[in-house]
Amino acid sequence: MKPALLKMHLAVFLWGFTGVLGRLISLSEGPLVWWRLCITSITLWVLFFVTGNIQRVTFKDFLKIAGIGSLLALHWLFFYGSIKFANVSIALTCLSTTGLLSAVIEPLFFRKKIDLFELLLGLFALAGIGLIYLSNLKFSTGIYIGLLSAVTTATVSILNKKIVSGYHPMAITLYQLSGGFAGLTLIMPLYNYLFPAKYLMPQHFDWLWLVLLSWVCTIFTFFLYIASLKKVSAFTANLLLTLEPVYGIILAFIVFHENKELHNNFYGGFALISLAVVLQMVRLVRQGRKAVLEQAQ
Repeated sequence: MKPALLKMHLAVFLWGFTGVLGRLISLSEGPLVWWRLCITSITLWVLFFVTGNIQRVTFKDFLKIAGIGSLLALHWLFFYGSIKFANVSIALTCLSTTGLLSAVIEPLFFRKKIDLFELLLGLFALAGIGLIYLSNLKFSTGIYIGLLSAVTTATVSILNKKIVSGYHPMAITLYQLSGGFAGLTLIMPLYNYLFPAKYLMPQHFDWLWLVLLSWVCTIFTFFLYIASLKKVSAFTANLLLTLEPVYGIILAFIVFHENKELHNNFYGGFALISLAVVLQMVRLVRQGRKAVLEQAQ
């Protein structure tokens, strides 16, 4: 179990590092995400072709998977846009509300009754965002975009639960990222017209940061995550994933000294969001234990 937990922790830490790389890269969010998807997709196709791991999917299923991939590309656009308009800490704090947003949005997809307790926790987290917003008004645009990032990634997570079964996670990842690359490529002319980028080609060290972002923080972390899931429970995995913004914010404080840019109320708002996430996780544990006991009876 220990090696699996170490792999999971390393994967989460590297995911937290993506925000730092996003700020280091001089490209705006549009070209940044396009190059990330380009490098990642090409690398995966070559890797899977050489190893013979390309799994065929039906055209109908490909459209579904690619559509979710396009939504994932939008999530990355919003996430890195939040970093560019605010900073890494703000973007990751908004992203930390994803789990709570999923609890509220998921019933709409599966036609279930909204849990009042989960709705209350969502409002609790929203209060934390409000506290951060009111005390960091210069980052207001970044906060709006960051919340859109959380909504889109929550939607991706929910749609992935409805996706066709029978395909290996690696195959789904390959077609999702390829679909995201194709979808973003189609909208990039319009996006660049509406939001002109200073640079379309990576500058200087951007190539290094993009390769690290694509190969280490995307592909390598995915393999680590998949390998660790074989011995780590889904609950433990979800619990460890909540550490991603914590790792990312600590790294941003160390690398960019973002703690000097933020009002003290930022910590109070982040504490409210973290408390809501912890309460949700505790509740899930109790529900899981109750379900096990009921099955045993």
